[in-house]
Amino acid sequence: MGYGYAIALAGAAIATFMSGIGSSIGLGIAGRAATGVLSEKPQRYGLLTILVVLPSTQGIYGFVIALFVMLKLNVFGGGLDYVMTVSTGIALLAACLPVGIAGLFSGIHQGKTCASGILMTAKRPDMCVKAGVVYAALVEFYAILGFLVSFLSVFIGLKDAV
Repeated sequence: MGYGYAIALAGAAIATFMSGIGSSIGLGIAGRAATGVLSEKPQRYGLLTILVVLPSTQGIYGFVIALFVMLKLNVFGGGLDYVMTVSTGIALLAACLPVGIAGLFSGIHQGKTCASGILMTAKRPDMCVKAGVVYAALVEFYAILGFLVSFLSVFIGLKDAV
């Protein structure tokens, strides 16, 4: 295995780790808010679960991009049959950065937005979807953009490179 191959795999790891960190922090923020509300109003469990789970999508996006990179590298089929150039490895690493960085920050901020929606739902359950979920989805949009940039970079931008 050459340096290019190792650099590309590092990109896949970065996509997974950064977006996973953002999701786990966001889930923690939202989960703490939900447990506080549920201690007083356990009947809100179903509504609050939606808001607690929303920040997990960023981690999924990073994981999917990492899988795509590993499939492109033929990791599951026995590895590469040729030596990948360092520049191609760097290009794949760079392709993983948008989903990793967007997932890190949007996961954290989506968790904060969801926590606010959870606190609002304690007093106004009718506003859970109208405001809480909608506002959290607006933050999600930037994670989706990061995913799309990484996806297009891996499959279209590097079509002939690997």
